[in-house]
Amino acid sequence: MATVTDLLQPVELDLEILLTDLRSLIGAGHPILQAAAEHLFSAGGKRLRPGIVLLISRALSPNGELSSRHRRLAEITEMIHTASLVHDDVVDEAATRRGVATVHSQFNHRVAVLAGDFLFAQASWHLANLDNLDVVKLLSRVIMDLADGEVKQGLYRYDAGQPFANYLEKSYCKTASLMANSAQAAGVLSDQNADNLKSLHHFGRQLGLAFQVVDDILDFTANEKQLGKPAANDLASGYLTAPALYALEETPSLERLIEREFSGEGDLEEALEIVRASHAIERARNLAETFAREARAALLWVPESSYQRALLALPDFVLSRLF
Repeated sequence: MATVTDLLQPVELDLEILLTDLRSLIGAGHPILQAAAEHLFSAGGKRLRPGIVLLISRALSPNGELSSRHRRLAEITEMIHTASLVHDDVVDEAATRRGVATVHSQFNHRVAVLAGDFLFAQASWHLANLDNLDVVKLLSRVIMDLADGEVKQGLYRYDAGQPFANYLEKSYCKTASLMANSAQAAGVLSDQNADNLKSLHHFGRQLGLAFQVVDDILDFTANEKQLGKPAANDLASGYLTAPALYALEETPSLERLIEREFSGEGDLEEALEIVRASHAIERARNLAETFAREARAALLWVPESSYQRALLALPDFVLSRLF
């Protein structure tokens, strides 16, 4: 099975340069923030988001070359993503991410919140220096969406009556907005027409939604080692994702367990059993497959190259995490 590293191979060198540049961009200033940032960028993430920006940028370049503004856009994308993870981990009180201690458990909550803020501020500053108002609008929107998604997620905890549309909107804000808007921004810097820009946004949106739904399925089907966090973590925290919402439609008795926040003995185990015994996982998988198919279709106009082939393989890769 292909890994992210395999897929991003056409931009492997670009990603190495990106990491070096990020370290020097963040390096200036406060030693503790620098230590936190170093810790983050060496935590071995998949670099999928900047990788997508780099692949699109090279795929749309007439000679396959990469401009300094496209490179900077990829760096900003990774900064925004990393900042959101730091804040997520604080909100979720997660002790580890990808098997590495989170910033707040390595330093403390205060440093983690400041490190996240610092990265968002750095991203905004570098964004403004691209001197392209359309790109500034697209990426600023992402920062708003990330905060919006986090708030929405908190508001609807243990709410068994929420509509499915809420879940999709929250997933867009938290996961897909960055992919969609950074993909479109790469197109803006490549002088693409309005239809192509729309397609790039749609690609990122559907890919991000597929990615989130797959993540939410894995929360029920994978073990802690595969996930890098405790299994059924979302359900236990009251975050109702696609499998839980589908199971609720089939088995209304699940509502009782959710509404009392799994406070009874064996409640969480019973809820998990209900989800796994229903058609919920299968329905969620079908949803992820639809999103992935739509993501791929959105990029069929991109000229053929190793970069385009890597982009078209991404939706299937996202689904392959399920098997």
